[in-house]
Amino acid sequence: MNALITGGGGFVGQWLGKALLAQGFEVYAAGLGSALDQLGVLGGEERTAVHWVTADMRGTDAVDRAVERAKPDVVFHLAGVSFPPDAEVAPAITYDINTVGAVRLLSAIRRKRTDGSLDPTVIVVGSAMQYGAHDVSEMPLDEATEQRPATTYAASKAAQEVAALQLARASGMRVICTRSFNHSGAGHAAHYLVPSLVQRARAIARGEERQLVLGNDVIRDYLHVSDVVSAYLLLAERGVPGEVYNVASGRGVTARQLAERALLDVGVTAEISTEPTLVRASDIPILVGSPDKLTRDTGWVPVKTHTDIIADLLNASTD
Repeated sequence: MNALITGGGGFVGQWLGKALLAQGFEVYAAGLGSALDQLGVLGGEERTAVHWVTADMRGTDAVDRAVERAKPDVVFHLAGVSFPPDAEVAPAITYDINTVGAVRLLSAIRRKRTDGSLDPTVIVVGSAMQYGAHDVSEMPLDEATEQRPATTYAASKAAQEVAALQLARASGMRVICTRSFNHSGAGHAAHYLVPSLVQRARAIARGEERQLVLGNDVIRDYLHVSDVVSAYLLLAERGVPGEVYNVASGRGVTARQLAERALLDVGVTAEISTEPTLVRASDIPILVGSPDKLTRDTGWVPVKTHTDIIADLLNASTD
């Protein structure tokens, strides 16, 4: 069985690659640059086992070549502009990669399906940010909740979902979409919230900082990346084509609670303060999702919590 992971050099892509290798798949990871540059989360033997395919989602020929080389039985589409501030800086590029990139991929698969050479299941990964702001009384959000994307990133992911499901309906391809809530773990980039909190707690322990500064004290639904990977694998096996699934825990945690846990695990005491210049009026105050549909259709349940995320980030830290 062959698996193609677009965005295979990314944080989740590498965790997914490890899991697929463990299940006996031939894994093809598509992304920018070289395997040496991109597959740092993988061990030496794992890195050697993964077939790296250089592909830019903005190029039709490159996407076609990736599909042709991998000849996948299952595709996990993770590629995209994933850091929301980057998306705001370059909206046109973001839509080209996040939305049109998915269209290029599914069009390549449709052509192969038409000639009878391929018929993979395709997992198209979206974001909880597609929901936008909703009242606390509506939490946890289910898949029937209105989408109100308020940022370029969120809108590009909502558009990706619409396009993917339309192509599936028109062609008969087996496409399953996710709206994945926040997740983290070892290997996650330091500019994301939880890794940055761990990094700053360590700086306090070294005496380089005296307090831990936050912006908005938002509530988010955090999953360990291993649970997210488990959800994607189960969706590929048991998910219903044409459906959308939240990948969520149903539990919310505040930024302050995450900061408190990071300080506790590092073993330091420090003031947690709010910096007005970091407070963004556009930030969604609370975003928690219901996993009921995912659990009902696949049997998935998360086994780790935000405390496991922080512990793993600390264990993986080299500073």
